[in-house]
Amino acid sequence: MRAAGAAFEQRACKELEHAGLAVLARNYTTRYGELDLVMRDGDTVVFVEVRHRVRAGYGSAAMSITASKQAKLVQTAQLWLAANPRHAQQACRFDVVTYDGPGESAKMEWLRGAFEAA
Repeated sequence: MRAAGAAFEQRACKELEHAGLAVLARNYTTRYGELDLVMRDGDTVVFVEVRHRVRAGYGSAAMSITASKQAKLVQTAQLWLAANPRHAQQACRFDVVTYDGPGESAKMEWLRGAFEAA
């Protein structure tokens, strides 16, 4: 399962780079959680969560980003910014890239500004 997640993270990274974003970090991990991708979109730091669901039996991939998960992402992003002070004053955004469906045929959706830091 971890290998599949890594493959979708790589796929998302390539798609976002193609759209003009630049990678700042990958798989930044703290005790609160992990940031799949940290990217730059112009002057904005973008924290990207990548999700994949093969079947919609438990809801779509986007539905798996619960309030609890959002809070963990925000905490982890704050730690990343503290560790990277040159980016600390830049605008930030939380995006979610979802893939719904099996393997290569999974449909991608890029939700820019999917949620706000509380």
